[in-house]
Amino acid sequence: MSTLVIVPAYNEEASIVTTIEELTAVAPDFDYIIVNDGSRDKTSEICHSHGFHIIDQPVNLGLTGGFQTGMKYAWRKGYDSVVQLDADGQHRPEHLADLERCQEQTGADIVIGSRFVTKAKPHTLRMLGSNLISFIIKLTCGKTIKDPTSGMRLYNRRMIEQFATRTDLAPEPDTLAFLIKKKGAKVAECQVEMRERAAGESYLTLSKSVSYMANACVSILFAMWFKH
Repeated sequence: MSTLVIVPAYNEEASIVTTIEELTAVAPDFDYIIVNDGSRDKTSEICHSHGFHIIDQPVNLGLTGGFQTGMKYAWRKGYDSVVQLDADGQHRPEHLADLERCQEQTGADIVIGSRFVTKAKPHTLRMLGSNLISFIIKLTCGKTIKDPTSGMRLYNRRMIEQFATRTDLAPEPDTLAFLIKKKGAKVAECQVEMRERAAGESYLTLSKSVSYMANACVSILFAMWFKH
């Protein structure tokens, strides 16, 4: 199975070298592509100087646009599956093989790198929001997803086609619910460990986290029913 690792990057000059060097050292059998999403810092310059595989987008399109660019690349190059790996060092590349094995064993269309298959969620406001999203996905789709906000997901070729040929899908929980409900996607979860961000600051502040969770819930409950 040929798997492409998509690494969306926006202003990640402080962590991109460490992330890619760890990826190529720990998981050398995986291809990768960095999607530089119009970074305003030296992310692109650093990647080119190190000879990294990179697509430069001239303007910032956001995570969705960057991920879709990576999916279009994977679709055109004929990859069997794709995994998103964050450029900030939170996702651990040693789990890439675990995701592949889980996909092979379960036949899942999507495998989520989940922090909570064998471990309990901490009692935080963000995890309260995660529990609410899990409840709504269960309510609308009949599927229990323990870590619906995890960005570390493997998608098979059928799912790559969806992202590559549509413009209304994002690597977010509402799209996960849509693919389960409307496209019959089979989803599995694989236990992984994640780290804190290695450098820089997350765009998800407390207020943005609350807004993100609220928007995800509304989209799952209402907006996805208008997609086909």
